[in-house]
Amino acid sequence: MHILVVEDEHRLAYLLRRVLLEERHTVDLAHDGRAGLDLAESGTYDVVILDVMLPGIDGLEICRQMRADGVMSPVLMLTARGAVEDRVVGLNVGADDYLTKPFAMEELLARINALLRRRDRSFEGQPQLRVGDLTLDLVRHEARRGGRIIELTAKEFALLEYLMRHAGQVLTRTQIIDSVWRYDLEALS
Repeated sequence: MHILVVEDEHRLAYLLRRVLLEERHTVDLAHDGRAGLDLAESGTYDVVILDVMLPGIDGLEICRQMRADGVMSPVLMLTARGAVEDRVVGLNVGADDYLTKPFAMEELLARINALLRRRDRSFEGQPQLRVGDLTLDLVRHEARRGGRIIELTAKEFALLEYLMRHAGQVLTRTQIIDSVWRYDLEALS
């Protein structure tokens, strides 16, 4: 998964990066609000971990701007501000979760996994997937690019669906095989 960490405390930012890399995530770092907003607005992140108190633009404004611009990447607010009012404000501007410092790394990882599960479930009700000018109709089992239908076998359709659901992510061969060919492998055992 591709994760953005926006944190101005360099030691914490690099610790988070190291731990997330060990968990096999791809990680981008930003140390101030302006850089964080620019990266977050690319919309290619599976999760954005966002400190509230940042130089330049604070995390609340970054989250507010992301949502106003239609960026729906899950946001985990990470901050020393732990009062109920602070958590409520963070959630009301569009954060999906809120974790106060200090925190246990295991809890942070569990919360990231929960956000990813929720995001994956949100795809289940969508009849179409879109990436650029490529559209996949999950009801009709049609792929279209630039309005023209692309003929696909069932396996090609399943592969394209998996890749579109994970657009912008680096996937291993094992992940793709396990997800797209899993039924074939189960039938052989």
